[in-house]
Amino acid sequence: MIRRGNEHNPPPWLRPLLKASFFIPCEVHGDSNKSECNMYCLDCMGRALCSYCLANHKDHHVVQIRRSSYHNVIRVTEVSKFIDISCVQTYIINSAKIVFLNERPQPRPGKGVTNTCEICCRSLLDSFRFCSLGCKLAGMKTDPELTFTLRPKLSRELLHGSESDESSTPRKLRKTQAFSRVIEVPANPSDDEAGNATGSISPGTPPIISYRTSRRKGVPHRAPF
Repeated sequence: MIRRGNEHNPPPWLRPLLKASFFIPCEVHGDSNKSECNMYCLDCMGRALCSYCLANHKDHHVVQIRRSSYHNVIRVTEVSKFIDISCVQTYIINSAKIVFLNERPQPRPGKGVTNTCEICCRSLLDSFRFCSLGCKLAGMKTDPELTFTLRPKLSRELLHGSESDESSTPRKLRKTQAFSRVIEVPANPSDDEAGNATGSISPGTPPIISYRTSRRKGVPHRAPF
């Protein structure tokens, strides 16, 4: 069973994952082909695993670590099942969204950069605070609001329950109501207005006009040659 953290503490497997050595020959299956360690068991929290090690971790929560520019990354679809990665910048590599495991210091941010990682000063987009999971973990020491704990997704009704009834009204309905308010008639119209009250509430229904008449058909005439 995978162990999860709480609001103030990261899950116990996160630090061992960040410190593990990946893409090295497996200590147990080093003589076999494809024995490179690129997986990690979140239940056992031990060393990195190769594909041959998975036989001993059946039904465990195992994630795959990948490589990008000599740095370890993990796909968002895998890690987001276990932890909250908000505030960490994501990247697209090989058509997949990923996050970096550890910090990537950048001595000199590029020109025009307005936002950097709070821990290692890596250039970031304005909507993020950290460049990696490790940097977010370090940021928890100074910001008690940061957490890796997954929070249940609240329904839209609960999130907007404090708003007025009008704000939750569908846009199309609000437009109809707004139109009816514009042409609304006063509760006590004056004598001059009383005669036009009915016509000012809403446009009258146009009379149904039949263009078909009951007159007899005339004698048909042959078209001239």
